[in-house]
Amino acid sequence: MILRTTYVVLSLWMLGVVWCPASAEAGQWDIGGQATLETRYFPYSPEFANQKKIMVSPSGTLEPEFVYEWNDGSERLTLTPFVRLDADDKRRTHADLREFNWLHLGSSWDLSVGVGKVFWGVTESVHLVDIINQTDAVEDITGEEKLGQPMVNINIEQPWGTVSLFALPGFRTRTFTSDNARLHGPFPVDTAHPTYDSGKKERHIDWAARWTQIFGDMDISISHFQGTSREPRLLPQNRGGQTVFVPHYDQIGQTGLELQLTTENTLWKAEGMTRTGHGKRFYAGAGGFEHTFYGIAESHVDIGLLLEYLYDGRDSRFAPPSIADNDIFGGFRIAMNDTQDTTLLFGASFDHHTKATFINLEAERRLTDHMKLEFNSRFFVNVPANDSIALIRSDDFLELKLNWFF
Repeated sequence: MILRTTYVVLSLWMLGVVWCPASAEAGQWDIGGQATLETRYFPYSPEFANQKKIMVSPSGTLEPEFVYEWNDGSERLTLTPFVRLDADDKRRTHADLREFNWLHLGSSWDLSVGVGKVFWGVTESVHLVDIINQTDAVEDITGEEKLGQPMVNINIEQPWGTVSLFALPGFRTRTFTSDNARLHGPFPVDTAHPTYDSGKKERHIDWAARWTQIFGDMDISISHFQGTSREPRLLPQNRGGQTVFVPHYDQIGQTGLELQLTTENTLWKAEGMTRTGHGKRFYAGAGGFEHTFYGIAESHVDIGLLLEYLYDGRDSRFAPPSIADNDIFGGFRIAMNDTQDTTLLFGASFDHHTKATFINLEAERRLTDHMKLEFNSRFFVNVPANDSIALIRSDDFLELKLNWFF
């Protein structure tokens, strides 16, 4: 499917060049991207005997970006490949097309064809409505990193709002860490033989639509997705006396709502969704605020306080488990506003039912105009055996990244 999409994008690009009038401005290239050296440190021994007993795990990534514009900027071709080499996890060593698309900008509309990335959501702790792209789970357990998605996307701007329509002709299966790697459970996951509700499997054409509008200080979005779930259910199978989990992808319908209200010092956020196809229809929501104190003690430092509540009413017998079914998230964000753009984000999610706590710390600082240092940590505290993150509760880690931008 990725190869077929590549052919379509190149064909459209060539047609755009042919249609370009002789008087039009010549095309222009913009080449950039980033390379990253990364090291993870696992302070504790693994939970299961099948996991590698590694403490330090290095890896590196390369993500260049090539942009070509012509017809006075109304036509654009974007190519963003991604590759990671990992010393200890063979599945984390992978490559992907994050973006490869042709974009046409009209007067009140735009059309994009190819592989792209689309983000939906407003809350800090979870992104319940973000469903267009598949999660690249070998990159990070937070679910922030996404695989490129083949799509045809048209956005129409009107005074009454912006309508976005999506045709999604190719499904991407979720990535999983290797069976013997850290951040993996005791049982193998058969990523090579997933199962589907749809007889068309990964060739099923999904679709989505979204309406967004601004009313004064309020941003509102309503969306609907119909197609193959990006969240797989892991179904156990017995193969030769060994338990193996097989990812199964259901056909679902999901309707989402996003709200964001901006007041003087406070940003109020809420998003929710309802879904069919994973057992009975269920509802999930997250909401809270970020209140910022500007110029602490007459300095340039800003501190934002974060608080959100998370609810998910799914039945785990018929739906993929959620790590945020009845949780409270709290944290703070510090912006030093210095010449090095130093920032720090701390957050902790507390499960009201199981008492488990997930702690996340992210900090970054620019070293030069082309280099940035990042520090991340993920900790699992007081996690009982019946919690959804119990399988990785011994895989706390610290992560250091050196990014070079070119």
